[in-house]
Amino acid sequence: MAKNLAQKLIDSHLVSGSLEPGSPIELKIDQTLTQDATGTMVMLEFEALGLPRVKTELSAQYVDHNLLQTDFKNADDHLFLQSACRKFGVWFSRPGNGVSHPVHMSCFGIPGKTLLGSDSHTCAAGSMGMLAIGAGGLQVAMAMAGVPFALKMPKILGVKLEGKLPPWVSAKDIILEMLRRQTVKGGVNKIVEYYGPGLATLTAMDRHVIANMGQEMGATTSVFPADEAVRAFLTQQQREGDFVELRADEGAGYDEEDSIDLSALEPLIACPSSPDKVVPVREVAGRAIYQSYIGSSANPGLRDFAIPARIVAGRHVNDNVSFDINPTSRQLLEEISRSGDLARLLEAGARLHQTGCGGCIGMGQAPASGRISLRTVPRNFPGRSGTKEDQVYLCSPEVATASALRGEITDPRDLDMDYPTFEEPGQLPDMRPLLQPPQEIPVAVELVKGPNIQPLPEFEKLPQVLRGPLLLKAGDNVSTDEILPAGAEILPLRSNIPAISRYAFSRVDEDFYQRAMDLSGDCFVVGGENYGQGSSREHAAISPRYLGVRCVIARSMARIHRRNLVNFGVLPLLFDDAEDYDRLEQDSVLELDDPIGQLAPGKLVELKINSAGDTIKLRHDLSEAEIETIRAGGLINEAREKHLADGK
Repeated sequence: MAKNLAQKLIDSHLVSGSLEPGSPIELKIDQTLTQDATGTMVMLEFEALGLPRVKTELSAQYVDHNLLQTDFKNADDHLFLQSACRKFGVWFSRPGNGVSHPVHMSCFGIPGKTLLGSDSHTCAAGSMGMLAIGAGGLQVAMAMAGVPFALKMPKILGVKLEGKLPPWVSAKDIILEMLRRQTVKGGVNKIVEYYGPGLATLTAMDRHVIANMGQEMGATTSVFPADEAVRAFLTQQQREGDFVELRADEGAGYDEEDSIDLSALEPLIACPSSPDKVVPVREVAGRAIYQSYIGSSANPGLRDFAIPARIVAGRHVNDNVSFDINPTSRQLLEEISRSGDLARLLEAGARLHQTGCGGCIGMGQAPASGRISLRTVPRNFPGRSGTKEDQVYLCSPEVATASALRGEITDPRDLDMDYPTFEEPGQLPDMRPLLQPPQEIPVAVELVKGPNIQPLPEFEKLPQVLRGPLLLKAGDNVSTDEILPAGAEILPLRSNIPAISRYAFSRVDEDFYQRAMDLSGDCFVVGGENYGQGSSREHAAISPRYLGVRCVIARSMARIHRRNLVNFGVLPLLFDDAEDYDRLEQDSVLELDDPIGQLAPGKLVELKINSAGDTIKLRHDLSEAEIETIRAGGLINEAREKHLADGK
């Protein structure tokens, strides 16, 4: 039977299960990716497993998020990560090498391999024919230990690309068009597979832009065939020997289908404060801007910097605009220096920032209050930029640059110039010598733990009767940025759960932490649709659990956050009748009798309200394995119990 590419990639790594959509499957993981905002927790979790060395083909740790060293915290954590990589056999990318996703693609991406990452944009590597999935840190730690990755078999959405992009329209507009159609929850439990003649006009880095932001649709991942564009990329990176041709079988079908005529696209922009609020640029043109930002893992390619440089050549950006340039790798920074593109940007008035994630994660470059910031980043959730009342728009490098020149949102087709040309260089310097490889022979290494690194909290199992107040009732599309914010003040506390928990839900309810501390007991949280969308950061599950949240009830949940809740023993439940959301009020006392016993397959869970005989029905979509994890009080507890049972 003919298989599409996603099915072929899954089938070649299938440990258990079937390709039937919705069925539980387990996958062998070849590679893992961690970054510093999540990696310190991953390394602490891996240490807790008691294994001497990773069991994957390759694991890599990048320092790209927490680069500001305003005190000891980030610097100490960088040393901890470096020592952990030496101890456990992991590649280490030091600060300044670049953003994890494009660097991993350049150094280690191999068509046909599986990649599991503790960053939700790990899916970017699907651009080169990998099965690349973002997950919570604890699942990545388990994969490093050789444990297969468990999920439900996604549906496959096939998207046929036809035609060729017109001038002033680029890959960012393709994914914005997908978000316009699918919304931020349209890809949940789906893999998006791109195919068709239009692919021939897209480079591997163009595809990276599209695959990266597939996460903003909630997709499990996105995949592209490994074809001549991928071969050209690997040749450029001096790794042509790693090329493997991969594509869907002739006549393969898809669970769902869509198509895009690239030639019919126009410049698009996502308005505040959601990646799916997409409109044509011409509809919002003329709005004054404060900042225009080029960079991030969502637009990390050479052309994403070279085209802006050639647009501004011989011109100056508007006096009222901060034109921020955030290079994505040392390799890229060196190349735009050699080509003269960096000089063109600087001469036009650009501000050059260090190589890394920077403002995308709210680590500096925050915009002025109430002013518009145009960004080529993947997300514009409220406050993510570092400014509480931000006005962040997502757009292509072309739109960001044209707007910087004019000082207002501008359709780049309105510029009085021809579209600049750019040709990818045939070869670039190999980046791998910039990274520190694992020791071939294991050596005794003591982990370097600064004072900010605290042990993981111990979490007990669910009680026989779970009773407590509804401490927070949230709305639709609450992101992990709102559950546990990032930014220069908060992210340095990522290895200190008691300290970082002070910020839990602070962007939804400033009083949540204090009310949780005053309660000092079990409590519930309720959300609407697509609860927990966005970043994979497991702190958005750990911190609420640390503060006493034992159960989250929502109309629907994002895949990674839902699994993170399970990993730390928080029970995720869904309204059987979505209208019952309106029956629950904040501070109501809720009760679940025998919560584990009520998780029988196909059975509804009964929730009591205010002990007055009023009840509502809830459902769950937990697998038997996930129920066992909940029963144990979390994945670490479960692993310890298994080791004890095995006599280890």
